[in-house]
Amino acid sequence: MEIRPNQVKQKLATGEITYVVSGFTHSDDIDAFGPVGFDGIWLEGEHGPVDAAELGNLTRACDIWGMTSVVRVNRNDQGLIYRTLDRGAQGIVVPHVNTKEEAQNLVDGGKFAPIGCRGMFTSRQGYGVSNYFDIANNETLLIALIEDIVAVGHLDQILTVDHIDVFFVAPSDLATSMGHIGNLQHPEVQKTIDETLARIQDAGRIPGTLANNENVTRYAEAGVRFLLTGIGAWLAAGAGEFINHAEDGNRSK
Repeated sequence: MEIRPNQVKQKLATGEITYVVSGFTHSDDIDAFGPVGFDGIWLEGEHGPVDAAELGNLTRACDIWGMTSVVRVNRNDQGLIYRTLDRGAQGIVVPHVNTKEEAQNLVDGGKFAPIGCRGMFTSRQGYGVSNYFDIANNETLLIALIEDIVAVGHLDQILTVDHIDVFFVAPSDLATSMGHIGNLQHPEVQKTIDETLARIQDAGRIPGTLANNENVTRYAEAGVRFLLTGIGAWLAAGAGEFINHAEDGNRSK
């Protein structure tokens, strides 16, 4: 038995764009989405219902389709981080990383020694893998959320922390921390997002952000290589289009 490769981590290592989607809460839905060709599934453990008991089935569904299971935990706690990895997650997202020390805490919880302090337990990803502890760090994806204006101020120091794969600029909380609650399109917010993404890239690190069908081209052109989108907008657009077509047909009869 060999360790399952981490699709997102491998593509990032070769300079490719990666595509990750959020909004799934059941393994059957992940199975149905599997053939689409995305690289990863973002499982929401901060704002959503995902917890440790469900992670086995959710991550197994991702494994079947070769998609990376990326779990956002609700706090920067080493025990929570490595328990989530033990349950089968291939990637961890930690919210509100505002300092170099907080970024290092993510690494300490997410990597085995000699890099970090992750507890020595063979996770679900390690069953039957004889050299799991030797190679697991190579397949573990770590993502730090830059979502407060204070983090932008400390960004240069945060970016010096090794073994973090993606520095993800989260627009909603960033806008709120700047005094623009719910106004992601405010010029100051957009300027800060663009400048932060550029600073991450200029430091030789990998930027990520939330995108949609309208702005994904711009972000890809800007060098963002970790692109997250949610299924909510797709569902709303598809449902609206369906109803509009039906209403057009009804008016034409």
